[in-house]
Order: sequence, then C-alpha cells, then structure tokens
Amino acid sequence: MNVAETVFIDNVPTTETDASPPSVTEQKADEADHVLDTMQTQDFPPPSTAKDQFQEELVIKPLHSGDIYASFQFRTQWDTDFLLGSKVSHYRLFPKSLGQVISKFSVRELHISFTQGYWRTMQWGQPFLPSPPGAELWVWFQDTVTDVDLAWKELTNVLSGIFCASLNFIDSTNTVQPSASFKPLGVGNVTDQRFLRYAVLPREIVCTENLTPWKKLLPCGSKAGLAVLMKSEKLFHSSFHSQALHIRPVCKCKSTSWELRQTLNVVFDLHTSGQGKREWSLFKMFSRTLTEACPLASSSKVYVDITDNPQGELFELSPATPLVSQAVVLGDGRTYSVYDLTDHATFGQTHSLNVLLRWRAAESGEMLRPLLHGERYVAGYGLQTGEIHTLVYNNHPYRAFPVLLLDTVPWYLRLYIHTLTVTSKGRDNKPSYIHYQPSKDRLQPHLLEMLIQLPPNSVTEVTVQFERALLKWTEYTPDPNHGFYVGSSVISALVPSVVAMDTNNTQERPLFSSFFPCKEESTYFMRIYTEPLLVNLPTPDFSMPYNVICLTCTVVAVGYGSLYNLLTRTFQVEEPSQGLAKRLANIIRRLRGVPLLT
Repeated sequence: MNVAETVFIDNVPTTETDASPPSVTEQKADEADHVLDTMQTQDFPPPSTAKDQFQEELVIKPLHSGDIYASFQFRTQWDTDFLLGSKVSHYRLFPKSLGQVISKFSVRELHISFTQGYWRTMQWGQPFLPSPPGAELWVWFQDTVTDVDLAWKELTNVLSGIFCASLNFIDSTNTVQPSASFKPLGVGNVTDQRFLRYAVLPREIVCTENLTPWKKLLPCGSKAGLAVLMKSEKLFHSSFHSQALHIRPVCKCKSTSWELRQTLNVVFDLHTSGQGKREWSLFKMFSRTLTEACPLASSSKVYVDITDNPQGELFELSPATPLVSQAVVLGDGRTYSVYDLTDHATFGQTHSLNVLLRWRAAESGEMLRPLLHGERYVAGYGLQTGEIHTLVYNNHPYRAFPVLLLDTVPWYLRLYIHTLTVTSKGRDNKPSYIHYQPSKDRLQPHLLEMLIQLPPNSVTEVTVQFERALLKWTEYTPDPNHGFYVGSSVISALVPSVVAMDTNNTQERPLFSSFFPCKEESTYFMRIYTEPLLVNLPTPDFSMPYNVICLTCTVVAVGYGSLYNLLTRTFQVEEPSQGLAKRLANIIRRLRGVPLLT
C-alpha cells in the first residue's frame, strides 16, 4: 500500500490556486454579475456574495486518421462551501438540482460519464478526458456520512432520474471500493477509501434522452453560446460520443469554491458523414453556426489545433484569426488558433462564425504509437473455463514507469487468482502492490488492483483464468445469447512528459489542458480504459418451454377432442338424398297438382 500511495497519492494532488490579481475578463464578469443582481425584485433579494463564473470552450482537432475531434468544455465555478454544512437557497449559474444533491448526500466529488462507442487510441491518439464505453460513476463522500452504502444507493437513484439513465441498476453486484485508484481530484486529498464508490454499466446505451437533461444544466441551456451546436441528430451520427459531468471542490483565492465541469467529446468520421471531399466546417459538422456567446459566460472561445500545420501546408483555416495560444496538453506542447466569441469582430459582417478546414494535402494512414496503451480480450474455448488477457504497452524508448491496473470482474466469472501471471519481455514481472477482493455470489464482484513497473519499449501481459457460473433462469437477460458485458480495465499512470509542464499559471491555460494537474514537471497523469469484454455463459435452451407448450397443447387437443366427440356426439340415420332430376320432377308435379314421385 505504501508503494501505491507514494506513486499515485503524492503525485496526483489537485488544487487550483489563483493568487494572481483579477484579470480584465474577471472584472467584466463581476460587472455583469452586479448588473444581473440589481435586476432582481425587492421581494426576493439575492445574497450579496454571489460570486459564480461560467466559461465555455470548443476545441477542434484534426486527427491523424483524417477524422475530426470536437470537444466541448463548460465550467461553472461557485464560491460557496458545502463542506461546512451550510445550506444554500439561492442559485444563479450553478444548477439547483446538482446543488441539492451535493448538500443532501454530503458529496465531496462526483464524476459521471455516458459514452457511446470506443475511443481508438491507435488512430486518434489520446483524448482530453477519457471515459469507458457505457456509463461510469464514481463518488467521494464526506467523512461525516455514517452509512455510505445507503447514501450511494439513494444517490444513484436520484442521478438516474436527473439524467434519464439506467443508473438505478447500480447495486452491490457491480459496485467496488478501490484502494489505490480514483484519488480525489479536488482539494483535500482524502485517502480513506471507505468513502469512495465506483461502478460502471458497460451495456448502457446513450441517446437523446440523456443529452437533453445534460444540456439543461448549462446556464444558457442550448439557446445561446457553444451549446447551440449540440444538435442530437448530428452528435449521435458519429463514430464516438461521450458526455460527462465532474463536480469537485477547488481552491480559489484562499477559499474553497465548487467547480462543475461539463464535457462533451465527439469524433466525426469522414466516410460516415457522407462528405465527398475532405472539408470540415461547423455547419457541416453540427448543421449550425455560431452567432453569439452565452451572455452569462465570462469567457467563450473556439480553439483549432494547428500544431501540425504551422505554415498552412496541411490544411487551410478560414476565417483567419490573429489570436494564437500555446498550451501543454497531455505532456506535449500544442498550438491553437483562437476565436474569441466575446469579441463582436469575430463574427464579421455576416454576424455568424463558420470555421472552415479545407485540406490541401493528404495525411498518411499510419498507426500512431502512444506512450501508454492498453488492450484486453478473452481467450479459451467452450463454456466452462476461459482466460482474460490484458496487454499494457509502454512505447517510450528508454524510460520505465509504473502503472496502476484496476480490474472489476462480475461474480459469475469465478477467477482463479492463483493463475495470475504478469510477464514483460518474456520474463515474470512481479507487481509491487496487489489488492484483491474476492467476489460473493450475487452480492459483490471481483476487485483486482496491481502496481506494475513497465519496462521501456515493452508489452506487459496480465493473464488470469476464470470459470463460468450457471445462472438461475430468472437472472438471464432478455437476449442471453448476445453475451454478458464485463467493464473496461482502468490503467492509471504518471507518463513521461515531452515538455516541462508549467503548474503555476493554471488560470491562463485552456480548460481542456488543466483537468489533471500534476506536481512533477517531467511527468503528467493519464488514465486510460481498455475495451469492454463480451463473454458467453452457459445458457439453457429457452425455446424448450415453448416447444413443451406446443406439444402439450397438440396432445390435449387431439386426445381430449376425440374423446369428447365420442361421448357427446349423437348418431342419426339419414335418408339418402334424391337426385336432381327427381327433385325437378316433383316440383313440376306439385305445380300441376299431380301426386309426387316416391
């Protein structure tokens, strides 16, 4: 445990300091706050200390594969302190529904994401904020909570209603309590893991009903600012879609404030979009253009990554902008063209902004080699036993670094922990820290955490065997032959940085570059997820009840019907019927009054 705390707890503290004097943007935000406060009625006077701030950003990054990556970042900071137990009745920019959740359940940090698709690291590189397929939720409660399990259960039900999701299916069978992973990202680096809960639903489907309540949490909704681009028809017609929400306490001006960060990441595919040529624009991606910034935002900017296009030889960007920003993102220095939406000159005479990227040269289709990459798959044959393989790649040419691997396996895959092996370059690689929590049938899943040292330029393979359990017939899903999902593995590491990271000037950097602050200048924190697994279990033939019902009904119908007819039917002697000629003759005889023929 000491090794894990030394590597990850001490190196991933996250506090945001703001000791610099207020900038011009902050002064404008304070003036706007004062104007809005004076517009309130006298019957309901607002509090005098309403100091909240809202920022919005959109990052557009051309990917190496020819696709394009769009990342929305919305941050709301509220200068209040729920940790002291004070009740807040006035809400301005911070959503009231989330504020009541924090106060009701004594939440210190809340992180939730809904993802459709899998992030292809070898083609797209690393995302700004990673998330696994499906729904992920991890929460830190305050140390004043006496029954964490009860608070966790009630919280998941409330969040299920807020986001119109199936989070109510989170229970003890898919909830774990990590011992070294998922440290707090806000102030107060609590190490008592009793107040941490983590769960993932890899089969959760993300659709419009999840996006609509997410957009309503924004101060301007989807009526103004960057949120007008979030058209459901376009966002879900993409290769990758992920929406997330993060709440954490941050340090600002020697006081604690709450930060709500809403992120939405989407990758548009060149081929599925139906475009005949490599040309992207805001209108082609979202079917809309930008006309104004959110009136409540103190900062509203659009960033376009031009790091690989310094002289404009790769693509042409229009309209041109003189603003250029440089930031350290994922350990690498990046250059961005900036469009400031708070400046009316940005929209030009048309009062509309439609950023256009027109390629001049074709990019190579070679695969990328990220410094840290992970994969996972299931091996074996039959429906009795199997083996889980996890591959962790360290592509750094000369530096070794440790990673923390977290695996959550459902209880119906019974792990043989004595078969656990870790190999690197054909040799055994003994983990320096192992935490294993065995499962209990229908009560809790397996939890496996390991701290592994990755040699430079190597592939580390982690294998463990398992046995499939036979479920009760009521525990199978409506489509049992589709298989059962196993959540993604979580890999956390301090990856060597390409350039030195400046941790002093956190307020001037873009939002997407400062979510995981780090103390050391030579490394940066990274969290990646592997693919979820789809495992087949021994499945009974659910068509047999149907066959038995059909056979039984047939036997009953034939046997009972025949017997019933024999017992209830009456037999009578029927005279032979007359021929047609004879009947016609009798008709004629009746008309003439002649006796009928017998």
